[in-house]
This record gives sequence, structure tokens and C-alpha cells, in this order.
Amino acid sequence: MIEIENQTDMQINTSRLEMISDKLSDKDIELIFTDNKTIQELNKEYRQKDTPTDVLSFPLEAVTQHEPAGSVVISLEYAKKVADELGHTLDEEVSLLLIHGLLHLQGYDHEVDNGEMREQESRWIEYFKLPKSLIVRNEDQV
Repeated sequence: MIEIENQTDMQINTSRLEMISDKLSDKDIELIFTDNKTIQELNKEYRQKDTPTDVLSFPLEAVTQHEPAGSVVISLEYAKKVADELGHTLDEEVSLLLIHGLLHLQGYDHEVDNGEMREQESRWIEYFKLPKSLIVRNEDQV
């Protein structure tokens, strides 16, 4: 189950997000929509990066299998800018970011793995018929 908290005045269609969460995880997920200022504060506090970002994941160490997987925080302000630049909808961008965040909650880390997260992300993006993945976009910029 996904619990969504929208701290912004932007509207998001949550039906696809619920499907993504149900398909990718059998654990409860907290999804928080925020703005660039708030996500920048979190990024600075937890990653020592004083800049806004699109998505942050905060996994919980589960003691039992019934505990939540963790939280995914998405800046809708950042996501809207990227969606506009790339020519797809905000809902599609948020779906991409949720997939990315959920994979991080499951322990994947594209910064240190050998492409496993990219493979998983590509699989789910194709399944949900979404545009290019976050990892692929970043690799295209390198």
C-alpha cells in the first residue's frame, strides 16, 4: 500500500502510482510530494549536497517483514521542470521517479552496481509504458 502526502498545490493522478507501488513492493510505502526548497534541505542534511534534486529515498531497516519499506520524497517543482524540458507529462515523470525511488528502497544503487538497477528500472518502465528512465537519461548526459 502507498500512503501519499502532497505538500504542494500541484495535482497528481495517483492511480498509476498505486499500481507501480503494488507491483514493485509488497511493503507499505510513504510517498511525499514537496517543493525544491524542502528537498534541498533534505538533500543537504542527508547527502551533504546543498542543491535541489528530483527524488530521495529513505529505506527503513525492517525488523519484521510486515514493516514499511520506507519513504520516497519527490520534488514536484523539479519534476515539472524536467517533464517540460523532455516533453512528457508531470504524471509520467513522477511515475519514473517513483520507480527509481522504490528500487533504491529495495537496495539497488546505480552509483555502485554493475547495471542491475538500470536493468530493473528499464524493465518496469517498459512494463508501465513510460519514457526514458532516470538512469538512462543521466548516462546520456555523460
